[in-house]
Amino acid sequence: MIFDKLNKFDIVFDSPEMDCPPVFSSGDVVSGKVVLELSAESKVESLKLHAEGFAKVYWTESRSAGSSTAYTQNYSDEVEYLNRREVLLQADNGELTVLSAGRHEYPFSFQLPEETLVTSFEGKHGSIRYWVKVKLHRPWATVKKIKKEFTVIEPIDINTPSLLAPQAGTKDKMARIWYRNCGQVSITAKIDRKGYTPGEVIPVFAEFDNSTSRSVVPKAYITQTQTFIARGTMKQKRAVVATLCGDIVGARRRETWHGRAIKIPPVGPSILQCRVIKVEYMLRVCVDVPGTSKLSLELPLVMGTIPLHPFGSRTSSVSSQYSVNMEWLRMAIPEQPEPPPDYSSVVSDEDAVQNSTAVQPEEDLSGVLQRSLLAYVQEFRLRPPPVYSEVDPNPQPITMRPRCMTC
Repeated sequence: MIFDKLNKFDIVFDSPEMDCPPVFSSGDVVSGKVVLELSAESKVESLKLHAEGFAKVYWTESRSAGSSTAYTQNYSDEVEYLNRREVLLQADNGELTVLSAGRHEYPFSFQLPEETLVTSFEGKHGSIRYWVKVKLHRPWATVKKIKKEFTVIEPIDINTPSLLAPQAGTKDKMARIWYRNCGQVSITAKIDRKGYTPGEVIPVFAEFDNSTSRSVVPKAYITQTQTFIARGTMKQKRAVVATLCGDIVGARRRETWHGRAIKIPPVGPSILQCRVIKVEYMLRVCVDVPGTSKLSLELPLVMGTIPLHPFGSRTSSVSSQYSVNMEWLRMAIPEQPEPPPDYSSVVSDEDAVQNSTAVQPEEDLSGVLQRSLLAYVQEFRLRPPPVYSEVDPNPQPITMRPRCMTC
């Protein structure tokens, strides 16, 4: 049987670098080869390839139909992004193909759809996966199968007007002791833009006005929200991925942040175009208000893959920026920050009640960094500013007007 004679059955993708797996996006050509190594002469009916890509979600919820009746409700949905088939080996007349002992390679190549795909993702309640499956058919034997996944990252260029626009907001809340108002706490915050890439530092400009008789501690968090959608129902998982803690603001005092830095860890890019899975980010600036719930101001973020143009151009094109060739995938973040707090300690009680009525949130985020593609981060640096000099290198002569003696 050929099963006993098959020493190796593998799929090898073509890659520019030997030690780095390839990364693809919409319209790219996926190529490689299927490798067979036989210990003796063998007969083969066919060798067929099937490339697929799906976004799938699935979860269950317990329901009650009475005091003694309970049942489980299943939720699932999927979106197909890729479906290509190719025959690598098959005789035209239906006869068997005799392969000699040794190594045999069968190249394959197919183009990904030109329409926008969705970035690969792995979560607890859903995933976005792309793979190549090959089946080896031989007489009087079961079908031999092999499957290998590949990564798709859809580029998000932050050099666009909408993602370069500053984000700002103001929010206030009255502090209470029992039923008596004891002053107001307000937050005003601003960031330079909406779009960032992993590894960047976000300068946070904020002002905290504490008119109460108690001290407060300002904080900032970067949160990630994964949303899974099926049959009109949502399941959400939230987590804090980065934190920033400010100094204590005393009673009836004001604190100002002049660009306090919070660094983005190695997280995956935003996923906004998928019907069943979304990954969104938020910068949350907040303080604990005495006698009431947390005061929190949210500024939306988009995690991109194409970093800011060195010259900060707002008109740079996607094609010119995409020349970075996904270098961020091979650069790991150099430091290990301390673990961030639970999401429940960041969100206010009012927001928690509001979220619980719309979705079923969960605290842990076990699927954020499970995939290897999410374990990388782009480190980039802007060009330094020109050297400043108080002496003008090109002085201009000064002409003095004669003073009128009659004045």
